[in-house]
Amino acid sequence: MTDQILARARTGDEDAFRELTDPYRRELDLHIYRIVGSRQDAEDLLQETLLAAWRGLERFEGRASVRAWLYRIATNRSLDALRATRRRPEDQRATRMPEPTRWNEPLWLEPYPDVLLEGIPDDAPGPDARYETKEAIALAFIVGLQHLPPQQRAVLVMRDVLGFRAGEVAEMLETSEASVNSLLRRAREAFESRLPATGRDRAPLPDSKLEREIVGRFADTVEAGDIDGMVALLTDDAWLTMPPLPHAYQGPAAIGAFLRGAEERRGVSLRLVPTRANTQPAFGCYLPVPETDVARAVALFVLTLERDQISAITWFADSNVVPHFGVPRILR
Repeated sequence: MTDQILARARTGDEDAFRELTDPYRRELDLHIYRIVGSRQDAEDLLQETLLAAWRGLERFEGRASVRAWLYRIATNRSLDALRATRRRPEDQRATRMPEPTRWNEPLWLEPYPDVLLEGIPDDAPGPDARYETKEAIALAFIVGLQHLPPQQRAVLVMRDVLGFRAGEVAEMLETSEASVNSLLRRAREAFESRLPATGRDRAPLPDSKLEREIVGRFADTVEAGDIDGMVALLTDDAWLTMPPLPHAYQGPAAIGAFLRGAEERRGVSLRLVPTRANTQPAFGCYLPVPETDVARAVALFVLTLERDQISAITWFADSNVVPHFGVPRILR
């Protein structure tokens, strides 16, 4: 059946090409996001991948599956983009924020809407995969990937997330199997040293009663401007980070000081609308506009939960990401 669709696509049948590639669009988009860390860049690179596939149909010999062929194009397009831009935000330390617990490396990172995970098959990874598809979209996982050199990043995703064999990855990257194994070994050592010590198994199940209770309490405290209430929900070693800013605050005292300062600078409490990002609970954050009945989107919070507490708050202070999460730009 695939051969027939491929033959039609090679004659210039665009419907046949979509039939050939549409089953892989969602997982390719997620794959590119893992490598580049940006939802917007992933969307652009997916379009480049599909255009390159359309133009290269005549060169596709069918030795690999259509899926593997598309992954080859997507991976190499992503690596080319990283080499071309090497985009890293400026290290902004001259701010009005309190002194952080530590300065992180400035990291270009965007959240990923959970709605885009729908339709990605749970059995997509090969037998060699070490991580489940949705486990490998958690923010801590994506942050860990972004600290790896691009080639190591791609190899780790291809081998440990997608489960491609070493020989397949070597062919995709036009290198040797020995080189792939060497890159993977170094990537695993660096990557696993950055993952949090606590596993995802300590988080409540998505949309469970416990998750709803924690998230609901957090929303109530934020909208009430109750900083003490927010801090009481945190684990003792909780982190607050704000990519791409390098500021990182750890522990209830440091996070509380930051939140109090932010509340004082705003002069008004935020309003929240729930959503989900990177398989984690999240909120679109809105700042009321003085002397009006509207509040404008200003940020997105993503929460990492550990049992009945919050172990991390990731604050994306970019209003442009909010509409991708099914929440409005303006509340009335």
